[in-house]
Amino acid sequence: MKYLICTISAIAVLSYAHAQEGGVYLKGGLNLANVSTHNNGTVDDANMLASFHVGFMADLPIGRFFALQPGILFTGKGAKLESDNSNSVTWYKATTNPYYIELPVNAVLKLPLDKQSSLFVGAGPYIAMGIAGKRKVEGKFLGASFSSKENIQFSDDDPSTLNYEEGAGMRIMKRFDYGVNATAGLMLNKFLLSVNYGYGLAKLQSGANNGEDNNNKHRVLSLSIGFGL
Repeated sequence: MKYLICTISAIAVLSYAHAQEGGVYLKGGLNLANVSTHNNGTVDDANMLASFHVGFMADLPIGRFFALQPGILFTGKGAKLESDNSNSVTWYKATTNPYYIELPVNAVLKLPLDKQSSLFVGAGPYIAMGIAGKRKVEGKFLGASFSSKENIQFSDDDPSTLNYEEGAGMRIMKRFDYGVNATAGLMLNKFLLSVNYGYGLAKLQSGANNGEDNNNKHRVLSLSIGFGL
């Protein structure tokens, strides 16, 4: 219910922005998703997974040089793990590709190029809720092939219950993700080009302590194009 309220609020903000000077952009593009593999939050580049995002972003001017850019996105995250390759007698590949509804809110500095164009750079938080996804395993062992595919299961946790996670268990992911963004881009009249890096702060696996270290958290580099509505 709380997430539904947040989603409705985001839609209301986008609707308001559409009627204002800044406007609303339909945007989408490529995600290069990964999951941190070390306690300091770094990733293994070989585990990178290509996915996508699509949604809306508002641009709400605050004076001439600043703006808020809230949004609502359907976005793919995850990672893959591969040992050897399919031509080998023994190989293994596991892919986890969850999808989220994500609500970012970035504060940006805008550098005008002309009356209708500008460069921007900024940062801000995001929250997200897992709604779907697949976990796929395939490979060979001594020449014998195997494969499996299953829907990702998410916990039923309410984010307000800080000390207890409902529905936690093995092979279940936390439903709620949150973190921070760094973003930059170019607005040319009604055309948008942007890059965003999402640095997740929540553990993927259910029952885990988010603050214990920075291992096993989402990292997503997004490249977007957009068009003003």
